[in-house]
Amino acid sequence: MNLGGSLNNSSGGGLGGATIVADIPFSNNMAAAGAMAQNIYNSPGLSLALQQPSIGNQGDGVRMGENFEASIGRRSREEEQESRSGSDNIDGVSGDDQDAANNRPRKKRYHRHTPQQIQELEALFKECPHPDEKQRLELSKRLCLETRQVKFWFQNRRTQMKTQLERHENSLLRQENDKLRAENMSIREAMRNPICTNCGGPAIIGDLSLEEEHLRIENARLKDELDRVCALASKFLGRPLSSLATSIAPPLPNSNLELGVGSNGFGGLSTTLPLGPDFGGGVSNSLPVVPPNGVERSMFLELALAAMDELVKMSQTDEPLWIRSLEVGREILNHDEYSRMFTPCIGIKPAGFLTEASRQTGVVIINSLALVETLMDSNRWAEMFPCMIARTSTTDVISSGMGGTRNGAIQLMHAELQLLSPLVPVREVNFLRFCKQHAEGVWAVVDVSIDTLRETSGAPTTYVKCRRLPSGCVVQDMPNGYSKVTWVEHVEYDESQIHHLYRPLLSSGIGFGAQRWVAALRRQCECLAILMSSTVPTGDHTAITASGRRSMLKLAQRMTGNFCAGVCASTVHKWNKLNVGNVDEDVRVMTRKSVDNPGEPPGIVLSAATSVWLPVSPQRLFDFLRDERLRSEWDILSNGGPMQEIAHIAKGQDHGNCVSLLRSSAMNANQSSMLILQETCMDAGGSLVVYAPVDIPAMQVVMSGGDSAYVALLPSGFAIIPDGPGSPGPTTSNGNGDSHRVGGSLLTVAFQILVNSLPTAKLTVESVETVNNLISCTVQKIKAALQCES
Repeated sequence: MNLGGSLNNSSGGGLGGATIVADIPFSNNMAAAGAMAQNIYNSPGLSLALQQPSIGNQGDGVRMGENFEASIGRRSREEEQESRSGSDNIDGVSGDDQDAANNRPRKKRYHRHTPQQIQELEALFKECPHPDEKQRLELSKRLCLETRQVKFWFQNRRTQMKTQLERHENSLLRQENDKLRAENMSIREAMRNPICTNCGGPAIIGDLSLEEEHLRIENARLKDELDRVCALASKFLGRPLSSLATSIAPPLPNSNLELGVGSNGFGGLSTTLPLGPDFGGGVSNSLPVVPPNGVERSMFLELALAAMDELVKMSQTDEPLWIRSLEVGREILNHDEYSRMFTPCIGIKPAGFLTEASRQTGVVIINSLALVETLMDSNRWAEMFPCMIARTSTTDVISSGMGGTRNGAIQLMHAELQLLSPLVPVREVNFLRFCKQHAEGVWAVVDVSIDTLRETSGAPTTYVKCRRLPSGCVVQDMPNGYSKVTWVEHVEYDESQIHHLYRPLLSSGIGFGAQRWVAALRRQCECLAILMSSTVPTGDHTAITASGRRSMLKLAQRMTGNFCAGVCASTVHKWNKLNVGNVDEDVRVMTRKSVDNPGEPPGIVLSAATSVWLPVSPQRLFDFLRDERLRSEWDILSNGGPMQEIAHIAKGQDHGNCVSLLRSSAMNANQSSMLILQETCMDAGGSLVVYAPVDIPAMQVVMSGGDSAYVALLPSGFAIIPDGPGSPGPTTSNGNGDSHRVGGSLLTVAFQILVNSLPTAKLTVESVETVNNLISCTVQKIKAALQCES
C-alpha cells in the first residue's frame, strides 16, 4: 500500500509547498523499524542492556491506508518511545522551514530514517558516541539528512543507552544490597543467640573469636564486591555511584561494628538507633569506623546513640515532658512522662539517690563549630567553665570524628564538677561524650555516665556518688556569629554528704543545673569577644598595653582557679583536712605544702572556708563586696585604710565583670602601701569576688607585658549564689494573709594564708585558730554592714 495518496488527501492542500518525504511502502517502513530494533539491541556497546519489548505489529498495515494521523494515534506507547529516541525526528526540529511565512497552525510530522541511514548512524555511534561538528556535517551530506537531525539522533541515542545502563546497574546494585542485608541480618541473629559449636549450648562472647574472624573476612569480601560493581558502573556512567547505592537501599551499619552489637542490657538497642528528630539537613546518621577493640567499645557505641537520641528529644519536647512552674519560674521535668518515653540507658536509679533535671535555652556570642571544638577539648572546656569544672581529662578516644570534623567523635572523659562551697562535695563523673552534626550549623554534644558499663565489663570501679544521665547541649547557628544553645542537665546523686543548707538548691536543679551552665557560657563568651576586640572598652585603663592586659588577665585566671580549688578541695592540689576542736563545725580547714611552685610563696599554706545564709539579695551582696570604697568595712587586712582602683580591665558589658588593681594607702609611717589584684564576675548562676595581695615590682612587670607565671600569690574571696526554694529564709505576709519567702544568698568565704615560709615546718594550733577567727570576724563584719545580724 502506498501512503503518498493518503498523505496528500489528508493534508487538504493546507501544507502548501511543503515537501512530503513519505512515499515509501508501509512494508518497507515496518522492515526499517525491525532493522532499527535489531541494531539497537544487538549493539556490542549495550551488552549489559536489558531486553526491551519488540516493536511493531504487521497486522496494523492494512488499517493505515486511509489517514496517517490515525495511524500515528494508534501506535503503541513503547513503539513511539523507541521511534522518537532512536530513529524518528519531529519535523519541526529536523528543519522543514520552507513555509516559515505561513503562520497557520499545523500538526507536527515525523520523519522515519531508512534502514541504511540507521545502519550508518549506528556504525559511527559505536566508534564515536560524541561526533564533532565536522563529522556530523559529513554524515548529514552522505545520508541526505540535516545537521540538526544527525545531532538530535546522537543525543537521543546516548540518552537511550544511558537509561538502559542505569537500569541494569540499578538491578545489579539492588541484588548486591539484598545479599549484604541478608548477610547482615544473619550476623545480627547469630550474635544475639550465640551457640557453642562444641556443646550446642549458649555461648558467651569470648567463645566466638574464631567465628568473628570468619564473619569479618566474609563481610570484607562482600564490601569489596560491592565496591567493584560500583566502580564498574561509575566507569560506564562517568560519575560516582555512592549516592545511587545509598538510594537503592538504606545504609548498612559499619561491618566492623556489627560483630559487637546485640542485646547488652540497654533495652535491646542497636547501632541502627534513630538519632532523634530530623533537623532538616542531609547529614548521614552513620558513625565512623571504630576499631573492634572488645565488647566494651561496642557497648560504648550503643550507649552513645541511645544518649544522643534521648538528649535531642528532651531538648525539643515541651509539655507534658517539661512543665513550666510559675512558682519557681522555670521548667520542671515530668518524671512519669519521662519514664514512659525513655528506657533507662544506664540502668535503674540506685537506692537512696535523688534526681535533678533542668533545661535552659540562651543565645551566646560564639558559632557552633567553635563551641563544639571547645566542648570536645578537655582543656578548653575547663577554661570555658572555670568556676564549675575543677579538673577534667580525656581518658580514651573511641572515634575522632569524620572528614576532619568532630561529627561522630566519641571519647571517654573524667571530670570533677564543683559548687563553690565547702559544704558541697565535688562531683566526680566518668562519662562518655558524643558529638554529632544533625544538619548544617546544627550540632549536639551529649554526656552519659559509663560506670554501669564498667561494672558490666568487669573493670575496676569505685563507689559512685553521682551518675550523669544523658545531658548536654544542642547548638544551632544564628546570624552575626551567635548561636542558640539548648542545655539539658539530668543527674542522679547521693545527697547524704551534702549539707542541709544546700540540699534544696541542688534538688531544684539550680546548683548544677542548665541555667548555671548557660549563664557561665554566655558570660565567658562575652569576655572572649571583648578581649579579641581591637577597641578598648570604656572605663579601661588606657595606659596598659595590649600585652599587659593579656598578662594581667592570665594572672587573674590563675588566681581564680586556685581560689576555687581551695574552696572545694579538688585534686588540683593535695590538701590535707584538719580536725581541730576549736574550729567551728561548718568551717573546713585544710593545709598543704607549697614547694617549687613559682606562682606561690614557698611554705605551709592554710586554707579555711565556710558558707552561711544571709537574708540579702545576691546583687546587693555582690555590689557591697566588690566596691573598693566600702572595703574597709569588712577587710581586716586593709587596716581601715582607703582603697583606690589604679587599673581596670573590663571582661563583659556588666561593669561588675572585670579585673582590677587596687592600692591601699598607708595610714601611718609604720605601714607600707600594697597592691591587691581583684577579679569580679556575675551572671544568673552566681557571682564571685576573688583577690590577692601582690608585689608592686612584680605587677609593674606584668602590666608591661611580662610573664605572669612568676608572680607569687595566695587568693582569698567570696562566692555568692541565690538560695533555692526551701532555703531557711523568713516569710512575710501581706494584708490578705498570703505569705511568701524572703529571698536570700548563700555566701561562701574562703582564705588561703601562708602560715610558715618553711615547707618542713609543723603547723601549730595557734595558726589554725587565727585563720578561724579571721573567717568569723569577716562574716560578722559583713552582717553588721548589711544590717542582717539576726
